[in-house]
Amino acid sequence: MNSMVLLGSRLARGVYIYLYATGMLCLAVWPGLLTAQVALQPNAPETYSVRPGDTLWGIAGRFLRDPWRWPEVWEGNPEVSDPNRIFPGERLVLDTSRAGAPRIRRATSGMRVVKLSPRVRVTELDAAIPTIPIGAVAPFLSRPWVADSRALDDAPYVVGFPGERLLAGSGDQIFVRRIMTATDSGFEVLRPGAALHDPVTNELLGYEAAYVAQAELERTGDPATLRVISSAMQIQIGDRLHPARDERAIRSFLPHPAPAGLEGHIISVLDGVSQIGQYDVVVLDRGSREGVEVGQVFGIYRGGTEARDQVINNRNAWNWRDESPLDSSFWLGEWQITGWERDRPDPNAPLPLHRKAERLSETYIVPDARTGILMVFRVFPRVSFALVMRANRAIHVGEMVAPPDER
Repeated sequence: MNSMVLLGSRLARGVYIYLYATGMLCLAVWPGLLTAQVALQPNAPETYSVRPGDTLWGIAGRFLRDPWRWPEVWEGNPEVSDPNRIFPGERLVLDTSRAGAPRIRRATSGMRVVKLSPRVRVTELDAAIPTIPIGAVAPFLSRPWVADSRALDDAPYVVGFPGERLLAGSGDQIFVRRIMTATDSGFEVLRPGAALHDPVTNELLGYEAAYVAQAELERTGDPATLRVISSAMQIQIGDRLHPARDERAIRSFLPHPAPAGLEGHIISVLDGVSQIGQYDVVVLDRGSREGVEVGQVFGIYRGGTEARDQVINNRNAWNWRDESPLDSSFWLGEWQITGWERDRPDPNAPLPLHRKAERLSETYIVPDARTGILMVFRVFPRVSFALVMRANRAIHVGEMVAPPDER
């Protein structure tokens, strides 16, 4: 089973579980009921030609209001060797002939156009289009970004560079303290970051460790000499070194809505930006222990906080020009009628009802509003990393994440 077929099956199960958990539907959910709920974009095209550089998320967003629901409407051609993959040059057609059940498929006429040119070997450049822009998350896919403890503080560290240099990059030499043996030849250069805490419980979730570069050991000693093989940013004095991990980078993502009830917060953003936008990488305070998986899609929400009602506060504040001691609100504040109650505590007492009044609160709860969409691409036990796929407005650290259709 290839990864895209797995995408369809996992999403189908995820949707069934989600709908059952909400109590809105029973287990007998027909596929037609699922596709009927998929909303198209108001300006969805009738056809679209796939171009190099496209992503599955971007193409889905041209047709669907919720791009992660693409597998519910995608109709792969059975005569194609891999019906779930899409390649540049293919033409997609939107079929709305069935009311409430849109389908998207390849055009039946014509063949996929492939431009041939001399080449030494086949590369991934001719592969199917990716789900998301891999370049936006490539440096984060196979690097240890979260340390469980402060052990990184005691790791070997960069102490200097040849000559008068203050920074180093790809191809440069670096001097590192505390590498006395040649047990490992490959190292990752990491930069210790801030501690990550749960904003509600204040639990310590780990420590950020930004990936800086890859280096090879040339000579042991104190200091040892290493050569920088590749770098994501300039190496500074004080950066730590950790033996390189042989982790296989994740290249295939399976977008599916997060399960009902799984909520968390954005607790950090990489690259030090203050306002988060599309394709920024953020850290969530939920990980594998809470059920977070690679490919889960969350909505980003702002609201739920208590705010001061300036109108009520201004009315309750004494102002001798506008108010009179003859007004009840002058002494008692603002009141509202909230319902009915009986004269006795016993609700079954056969006495007449009278109107119930309550004093207006001087604060109110800000309603939730969705500010964006993100997808998880890397998961640790207590935190996870996600890519912001859509930003309706500037997003900030502290905003809530929840299943995209839950709020």
